[in-house]
Amino acid sequence: MNKIGVVGLGAIGRPVCQALDRGIPGVTLAAATARERAKGEAFLKSLSRPAPFLDLGGVVAASDVVVEASTQAHLEEIAPKTLGAGKDLVILSCGALLRHKDWIDLAEAKGCRIYVPSGAIVGLDGVKGARAGRVTSVTLEMRKPPRGLAGAPYIEEKKIDLDRITEETLIFDGPATEACPAFPANVNILAALSLAGIGPELTRLKLYAVPGLARNTHRVTAEGEFGRFTLEIENIPSENPRTGRLSYLSTIALLRELGATLRVGT
Repeated sequence: MNKIGVVGLGAIGRPVCQALDRGIPGVTLAAATARERAKGEAFLKSLSRPAPFLDLGGVVAASDVVVEASTQAHLEEIAPKTLGAGKDLVILSCGALLRHKDWIDLAEAKGCRIYVPSGAIVGLDGVKGARAGRVTSVTLEMRKPPRGLAGAPYIEEKKIDLDRITEETLIFDGPATEACPAFPANVNILAALSLAGIGPELTRLKLYAVPGLARNTHRVTAEGEFGRFTLEIENIPSENPRTGRLSYLSTIALLRELGATLRVGT
């Protein structure tokens, strides 16, 4: 039985804890932590099988696998502490991995693993399969309501007035190496796509702001010796407009895979 620790009790962490509480074969919720202790403790006590609220060190010590459902900034502390203790780590804020090969090296040295859920995107199995041959291009077109981009470093640096956007507007067009630091809260799916495929230098993002858009829309197009495929998804946002519901659902699916006898898909 894998003991699961959850760091972050927001739009992703809470549904993950609730799924573990309902029961997933082979895994169990061991502990959790969050920025706001009172709210976190109240939530954990509401579960049918309450788990303890601990500090980060306590969660790592109590767990076999730690799920990061926090932020890239917090991951700078979570990853070294978890991997340094030889514990497996599930990373949602996977954009940080593009600048932290040292975490991968640490996991290898300590004999543990890093897992990246598909998040709010589909088609990573196809990209991974295609990568076994020659892939010539992978592009992600992302469409979001303007306010979903608020606070991004790129928006602040370019002084883009999101409230003045009245029609579909191309905000950014460039490689994942530039896109991920420019939009750290928005492009974890781009990081996952690049890690699964041909790397951040060759994976391209076209980011559009679309007023009145009710669902975050992502279209992945890949070409190579296998041919060409295009996949599109319209995500219903969670309570956090930057986070699609598929983000926590794919994390729950990953945890199911940990205890599964039969695994389907690449």
